[in-house]
Amino acid sequence: MFKSSADSASYALGIRIAQNLKSQGLDPLVAAMFQKGISDGFAGKKSVIADELLDLCIGNYQQKLSAEKSSVAREAGKAFQAKMAKKPGVVTLPSGLQYEIIKNGTDTVKPKLTNKVKCHYHGTVISGEIFDSSVERGEPVTFPLGNVILGWQEGLQLMTVGSKWKFYVPADLAYGDQQKGDKIVPGSLLIFEVELLGVE
Repeated sequence: MFKSSADSASYALGIRIAQNLKSQGLDPLVAAMFQKGISDGFAGKKSVIADELLDLCIGNYQQKLSAEKSSVAREAGKAFQAKMAKKPGVVTLPSGLQYEIIKNGTDTVKPKLTNKVKCHYHGTVISGEIFDSSVERGEPVTFPLGNVILGWQEGLQLMTVGSKWKFYVPADLAYGDQQKGDKIVPGSLLIFEVELLGVE
């Protein structure tokens, strides 16, 4: 397939660009137009879109895609939470955060927003696809509780050290309408299994 190092490097760069654009939520793109833009840019041809409008054009498309993805994801999140609300053991808080207790710790210490917490966690989207997991990495994390998503801030303050809970975090308590990597689309409800290991 590749006849030279330039061939393989060009292909590799194309893959990286596509991955980067996808992680920013810029998919789908019209491949033929994208390739024409690349070709014209390298050839030094005058852009058919005025230079001062290029970023605006990209930004408008990002906003349109984000709004479309968010609408779909939020509806899926609402349906999922409605189903979970009927599950025995699931508690729904006024904020919209839902949790269920997997294990309660024997300690009585609960973190405050000003504390640092040490946790193991496993995060998935509704489909079950993992987007982040300290458990899989085999290394718990320590962080200021006030620096994480609102769903974690609220949920962890209810837990005692040694507890393991499952959080169902709606978009407004997670990343809202932001794209986070290629697995968390705008409007996503996130699911976390969180074990509170310590409080500093």
